[in-house]
Amino acid sequence: MLPAESPALAPEHLNNTGCTIKVTADKGRGVYASRPIPRNTTIEISPVLLFNKEEYENHGKYTVLDHYTFKWPDSRMALALGLGSLFNHSDPPNVSYFRDTQTESIRYTTTRDIDTGEELCIYYGHSLWFSLGDNNSSLPEDKPEIDDGWGGLSCVDEINDQTVSNPYEDGDPEEIVPEEDLPFIRYKPAPEEEDAESIRTMQAWVVDVPEPQHITTLLKWIKQTGLDGPEMGHLKRIRKKRSSTSLVLSTSSEPPELPAELDLPAPYQLPVPTSSALTLPSLNLKSALWPTTYTPRRKDEPEPWTRDKLRWAWNAMKKTVDFAVEARAKNKELPIAAYIPTPYGVDEKDAELSDLSFIASDSRTSTKHPLRHASINTIRKLADYHASIEEPKDGLDPLEVDKTAGDVRNGTNYLLTDRTFFVTHEPCVMCSMSLLHSRAKEVIYLYPMAKTGGCGGCTCLPMLKGVNHRYSIFQWKLDKISRNFTDEDLTLDQTLDA
Repeated sequence: MLPAESPALAPEHLNNTGCTIKVTADKGRGVYASRPIPRNTTIEISPVLLFNKEEYENHGKYTVLDHYTFKWPDSRMALALGLGSLFNHSDPPNVSYFRDTQTESIRYTTTRDIDTGEELCIYYGHSLWFSLGDNNSSLPEDKPEIDDGWGGLSCVDEINDQTVSNPYEDGDPEEIVPEEDLPFIRYKPAPEEEDAESIRTMQAWVVDVPEPQHITTLLKWIKQTGLDGPEMGHLKRIRKKRSSTSLVLSTSSEPPELPAELDLPAPYQLPVPTSSALTLPSLNLKSALWPTTYTPRRKDEPEPWTRDKLRWAWNAMKKTVDFAVEARAKNKELPIAAYIPTPYGVDEKDAELSDLSFIASDSRTSTKHPLRHASINTIRKLADYHASIEEPKDGLDPLEVDKTAGDVRNGTNYLLTDRTFFVTHEPCVMCSMSLLHSRAKEVIYLYPMAKTGGCGGCTCLPMLKGVNHRYSIFQWKLDKISRNFTDEDLTLDQTLDA
């Protein structure tokens, strides 16, 4: 809280996020919202004025600066310019902030939605040099005095330390975290297909089998020729009617060549469902097209997340962000990165499993190649690894693909089955389709791309009619990630395909 001043007219000051300065009798100058400000909005980036330790010890600490300066990592003292020194104290605050040593500035971000006329306040810490007014709650007596480096204003260091440590390291690892406390937003899938117009279909080759004794032979033939891939696992192979029996063969572009000795009629194409039925109405509609499996999972009840799984996910998202920031700083690439971590539940330190994780950044700048997106680069790393393996390692086949050299079977291109894909920015339509073709289980991104994103931005690929796979989509909350970077580090033009 700033020293009280006599009421006066506030200077005309309005920044681009709607912050203005007002003067009150009890608090003096403060920062207020002139219009509604959404949560997670960066409202101010204040450059800092730095003092070396000697000049501050000899001079600065004996002036009013002692109430406004704080320790910089190299033992210098810093004074926030702009609006940075005008935010008053509140517990709890509605603004958080942290220092950016690379740009020698402090970034201030709203922690919740702000109403018009509301004062924007930060938390000074426990060692206050002034008494709290009526609008602030008393500090608990058992809170220790700390040397916070601010002369009282400790939260820059406190917040910075808290945001770089994983908040899910402590506590019961098996504890289910409530939905409202999860660090991401789930995007709900499209409603289940429960009317004829909403059923998604694909073209499949079907053959009528006049002689029932040929069914067993055909089923063995399907397995031998690799037509038993997972892309049709939700369909029943045989459809029996009163006067005929039919067999679904494949979804390939060309009809498969049937065993000549069986003398079967030519195969033909039919529309078949692209997924299993989750409800009984859906089962009836889909089975009218072709017999479909019934998997009545509780679709409206999302998969629970434990503290331990969130610890794994938090580390993965932090690694993704750090890789993107490094790509921009060191290689002048677009600050986009994607990461396929070691699957949850697998010991990340196991040397035998170290090759199960893959990370890459965008490389369009360095390669001058328009398709070198971060997501594509990462999937390609996994694909190259998959193609290079000749034999399973000690019987371990964690990617669940056939690694026998020369034995390429239908479905081995499903690189991301049951894998979680982390990416800094919402994947574009091309990358979203590559994730769909790779059969990703879930995609977690940090920054939405409203104009170009394919996971809910300009469109949502896994929810479109006609696609044959769906993956879950999560947007990680900006205030739930390590903030050792600024939004400017990862800012992209919204018209860019990420």
